Amino acid sequence: MELTVRVKPGSRRGPLVESTPDDPAASLTVHVRERAIDGAANAGVVAAIAAHFGVPRREVEIVRGRTSRIKRVRVGAP
Repeated sequence: MELTVRVKPGSRRGPLVESTPDDPAASLTVHVRERAIDGAANAGVVAAIAAHFGVPRREVEIVRGRTSRIKRVRVGAP
C-alpha cells in the first residue's frame, strides 16, 4: 500500500503517527523527534510508520520526497 504523509521533524510529540482527514495533501502526519539532518528524520519516519502498522522497518520504503516534508511511502510488499 502507498500513502502520502506529512512529516514534522524535530517535534516534541514524536514519534507519533496520526490521521489527517482534513489535509488534502497527506493522509497521515508523522511527528518525529529527529531533525532533518543527514537523513535522520527519514529514518525516524520509517521507524514510526513501521511501528504504527506493525511491520518490520525493511518493509517501509520512502518512494518519493526524500528531501521534502510531503513524502510518498510504500508499506509492505511492493
